[in-house]
Amino acid sequence: MPVAGPLYPVNLVLAGRRCLVVGGGRVAAQKAAGLLECDARVHVVALEVGPTLRRLGPVERLSWEERPYRPGEVAGYRLAITATDDPGVNRRVYLDGEEHGVWVNSADDPANCAFMLPSRVRQGPLLVTFATGGRSPALATWLRRRFTDELGPEYATLIEVLAAERDARRAGGGSSEGLDWQKALDSGMLDLVRQGRIAEAKELLQTCLSSSSA
Repeated sequence: MPVAGPLYPVNLVLAGRRCLVVGGGRVAAQKAAGLLECDARVHVVALEVGPTLRRLGPVERLSWEERPYRPGEVAGYRLAITATDDPGVNRRVYLDGEEHGVWVNSADDPANCAFMLPSRVRQGPLLVTFATGGRSPALATWLRRRFTDELGPEYATLIEVLAAERDARRAGGGSSEGLDWQKALDSGMLDLVRQGRIAEAKELLQTCLSSSSA
């Protein structure tokens, strides 16, 4: 069925899980690369596996076969993505997924999608996504490009500073709940991190949290 209503946001844990990509062109290669980035085990089925996809290998978690998609084979996977120029193949994979309880995405084909893939910006553990419910992938891509420069590597460093302080307080028998983390984040910590003044950022964080727990 076509995508309708608001989408439910979720981040999937795909490490070690089998995922299927149907298609062997440039778009299929992009989808396979995104799955590999999340440590999934990716198998590609395509009439012809193109050079962009082949350049992803050799990767232990990537395999492919040059042949047609076999009806029902999606049942052996946790998740599937189709990226072909054949609407009939996209539809077949989607219907097989619905029958067997496998989530299927069809690139640029919302009517044959059980889930949508947002545009994303990733900095270490930080993941920011942009989605339009399949209405305008171009806008989602534009937003991703707009925010890529803003969300630089300093955000990954900031996460590590915050996580280390949270872990230390919990290890000491304290709680991370009830502390004014937002006040700390509004205090200028990010600017200090951008300037490479990590020790000062940590000290400022501790000061803000201590004052909020007093």
